[in-house]
Formats: sequence, C-alpha cells, structure tokens
Amino acid sequence: MSLTMADVERFEAFRPRLEAIAYRLLGSASEAEDAVQETFLRWQAADVERVVVPEAWLTKVLTNLCLNQLSSARVRRETYVGQWLPEPLLAGDPMLGPADTAEQRESVSYAILTLMERLSPNERAVYVLREAFDYPHREIAEILDITEAASQQIFHRAKKHIADGKARSEIDGAAARRIVEEFLAAATSGRTEPLVRLLAEDAIAVGDGGGKIPARARVVEGGLAVAKFMRGLFKPGTAKRAIVGGSADVYVTTANGGPAVVAVVDGRVVGVMCLEITAEGITAFRNQVNPDKLARATGRWATSDHGEPLLSAF
Repeated sequence: MSLTMADVERFEAFRPRLEAIAYRLLGSASEAEDAVQETFLRWQAADVERVVVPEAWLTKVLTNLCLNQLSSARVRRETYVGQWLPEPLLAGDPMLGPADTAEQRESVSYAILTLMERLSPNERAVYVLREAFDYPHREIAEILDITEAASQQIFHRAKKHIADGKARSEIDGAAARRIVEEFLAAATSGRTEPLVRLLAEDAIAVGDGGGKIPARARVVEGGLAVAKFMRGLFKPGTAKRAIVGGSADVYVTTANGGPAVVAVVDGRVVGVMCLEITAEGITAFRNQVNPDKLARATGRWATSDHGEPLLSAF
C-alpha cells in the first residue's frame, strides 16, 4: 500500500530509536541501517490504518528481523577470519541512542557489546529492550511472542551472563583520558616497563582485521604479554605505513561512550582502539581495524571537531 506523508513522517520520527535498537542488537551500524530499511519496507506494505500503536508494531518487526539476522550471523562468524569485534561508533553518533541513565550508557559500551556476543538472540533482545530502552516486560513479551514471566527470567539470565564478564570497577572520564595519554607515551617510548605499570595483571588485547588488515588471530593475555605487544604495535615501520596507506595521526577521543584511541590517515579512520580502564589499570584493548567496520567512523570523523593529534605513529 502507498503511504501518506504523515505515515512516512511517523516512521522517520521513530527511525533514530529503531537504529539505536538495531545497533545494540547486531553490533554493526551497516547491518542496523539495513534492518531499519527493511522495517520501512514492511511498514510500506502494511495496512497502517489498522496498526493501533505504530511504535510497538515497528519495534516488533525490527526486533524479529534482527533476531533472524543474529541467528545467521552466528553461522557466519564461525568462518570469520580472526577475532570478531563490534563496529565502533564515535562520540556524537546518533546511533548510540539514549544516554540519560547509567544503564543506557553501559548497554552501548564497547565492552558490553562484546560481552553480548555470549548471549542467545532472545537473551540479547530482552536485555537490550529492557536495559537500554526500558520496555516493560509485558511489551517485550508481546514483541517476542513469549510470556511475561519468560521475559523476566531471560532478562535475569542475560544480566548474570553480562555481570560475570564485566570489569570490576570503572573510573571517571577525565582520569581515563589521562591514563590513555600516559599509555600512548609509554607505548611509543620503546620500553616495556612503563606499559606494564599501567596494565592490570590479567589485561587482554583483541584485534579485528576481518582478514583484510593484519591482526592477531588469538587474544593476547596477561599484562606483560600485552605490554610487549603494544610496544611492537606502536613501533614505526615502513610495512605498517604501507598497510594503512601512510603515517597515521593518533588522537585520544571516545567511542561508544568510553576512552578510545583513533588512528587517522588523510582523513580516513584506519583504527579505533577501545580501552577498558578500572582502578586496577587498563584491563582490555579492543582494536577495530577492519575497514568494512570503519566507514561510519570515517564519516563521523569528517564532520566532528577532534582537535589536534596527540602524536603521529607508524
């Protein structure tokens, strides 16, 4: 059926929320955009005059499209080259969605998006809808065609899975930025000892190159091993410049609401490293260098005020 202008405007008004839901569910901005566009096509084909609550209808359609996508994504990721990490979103990206509460901010953090990969599709959907968007269990049950009691049980199970993998305690943004700056100074010093002092004993480093950019196939574990790895990663070399297309400018910024290091070559984002920092030190480095997952970051970078680079590397 053809939509009226009012029907299109109603959808467009809700699009940002749909994109924020889809991104949290899928961990991919491009896949989120595709899911929202498919939702629009379903809206276009529906008898919208008979839709009593458009927002509920659209959320249900989108969520189920994402659940189907998650099921197929699990199969694809079994053959993914190397480690899989979510697509990072830089500060100010509207797809990050609401950030009014601690729960909303945490639900889109890079660490939590990574942890959500442990959840089943249904657990992920319930967790996102409840924790990030405050849907009541009654509405979640209707969206997923389950009982309200089942929604509550799934939510508690999902929260436990997430809590089991969360960092012990985080620190405030200003302190985190200082630590990131200290990390970069240490990483480019050519010495391991300053790096070790900044890392937790059980620190990890994970990289996602998607088979297109070299990245370690396995997680680097332990403070000393991670320190040595980071020292080598920031050591200049012609091979590294050839891989990324030139000498990279390195900035300290935020991605998914947390501290991040962004490497940029001629206006193109070539790497986003998200750091997880606690009172014990840096506990995790998650480095996204797959160019397919950096296109949106590059677009956001071009329109944002990011100041001067902290250093030039490689």
